[in-house]
Amino acid sequence: MFQAVDLHPEFKTQESIMRLILTHILFLSCFMTGCSGSDPEYTPDGRIIVTYWEKWAGFEGDAIQSVIDDFNVSQDRIFVQRLTVSQIEHKLLLATAGGNPPDLAGLWDRNVATLAEKGALTPLNRRLEQGGIQKQDYLPSLWSLCEHRGFMWALPTTPATTALHWNKAMFREAGLDPEIPPVTLAELDEMAERLTYVEVIRGGEPVQLYYPELTEQEKAAKDFRLLRVGFNPNEPGWWNEQWGAWFGAELWDGGDVVTATHPANIEAMSWFGSYTEKYGIVNYQRFGDSTGEFASPQNPFLDGRVAMVMQGVWMYNFIDQYAPALDWGAAPFPAKGDLIGQNISLISSDVVVIPRGAKNIDEAFEFMKYLASRPAIEKLCLGHRKFSPLAAYSDSFIEDHPNPAIGVFIELASSPHAEPIPKLSIWSEYRDELALAANRVYTGLAEPEEALSDAGRRIQRKFDRECQRWALTGEQRMKEWAEQ
Repeated sequence: MFQAVDLHPEFKTQESIMRLILTHILFLSCFMTGCSGSDPEYTPDGRIIVTYWEKWAGFEGDAIQSVIDDFNVSQDRIFVQRLTVSQIEHKLLLATAGGNPPDLAGLWDRNVATLAEKGALTPLNRRLEQGGIQKQDYLPSLWSLCEHRGFMWALPTTPATTALHWNKAMFREAGLDPEIPPVTLAELDEMAERLTYVEVIRGGEPVQLYYPELTEQEKAAKDFRLLRVGFNPNEPGWWNEQWGAWFGAELWDGGDVVTATHPANIEAMSWFGSYTEKYGIVNYQRFGDSTGEFASPQNPFLDGRVAMVMQGVWMYNFIDQYAPALDWGAAPFPAKGDLIGQNISLISSDVVVIPRGAKNIDEAFEFMKYLASRPAIEKLCLGHRKFSPLAAYSDSFIEDHPNPAIGVFIELASSPHAEPIPKLSIWSEYRDELALAANRVYTGLAEPEEALSDAGRRIQRKFDRECQRWALTGEQRMKEWAEQ
């Protein structure tokens, strides 16, 4: 019955492990015994206890706990009690189905559409209106992450955008200007060649040189060993299903058709596969086998073996912890065609929700409203070293922020081209299908159009069933949401 605690890689210390084990045991005890009950629980001094499940641990958990402590001290009617919960989206579904949910839960934006349609969340429109929380208070891209079918289900807490990170020292060594990153995908590809350092056997002896110095015969044979890599679109492989964003692709038509084979998706997948065609899948696999875990000093970007990666605003935390002397920069990831210079980025956010069936909805929303205030949300986001989801910042927020590139990520979040995931209840399955297609192309097992056609055909069948289900139940479900 006991499940392993999911640890964020930054927090693998004995103290944090013990803390998470204890809180996990407490969760299981509460879940099995029904500690929430049907009536409110009170502290000894008579305050209503609001139960808050959150996935964060380590410094992220400390940051939200500090905000909770401030709230608890600020008034004498409500006491928010946080419980750290792993695999939170699955456990929340179970608790909601069993009629025993927490009052609040911290999820990810990718969970919103799925859990809303499964009847696990409480719509917030009326409470937001009554509480004076408005769309214009937030960056538009982040407010929209919490909307689904015209209803608001959550509020964003700690958002993230993605950007190109580059190693300035490696640029210098390769004869590139360390202050000028690539702007176009063509420039990225060309710089990646100039930054890639290899070992080849000549006359029976190993010779180390940059990739452009190889002979055409050596390039064609791919009989070399990668020592340092300029760029690899499969490093770390977290967004392989969404590279089409920088080509102008769409994954869904907004109605009842998924568009995996959108021409720009095929073009993006061709670009993705071009790297293994050029450098060799075996060479990449051998190179990957020599690198360490992402959250370690042996991360290939942190230890100077990969010159450029796409990563999120959180990358600073790993640089600060494992490679504080690294000379790096961050900039919008390069794009193609009309999208060049348009600040294309993937955008996501942690969110806070009120589960359906929560017994202390009014009190839970009081804390949500407090968390949405500028002082509280900025304190939380500074603690997580991210940017605030709000449209306006205090004067000190940027000045006090430890990430020297935080302005880049805020600018990307403010862009009309900040790309969220599609609001599909089947997104998890769709993402897996697209990731499989990318892997087939990367390893040379399928051509881009074939791989995407196969993925689109399989997921369309699942989506058709979802659309049919909604056609039968959607009107009643929307009525129920409006009444809630």
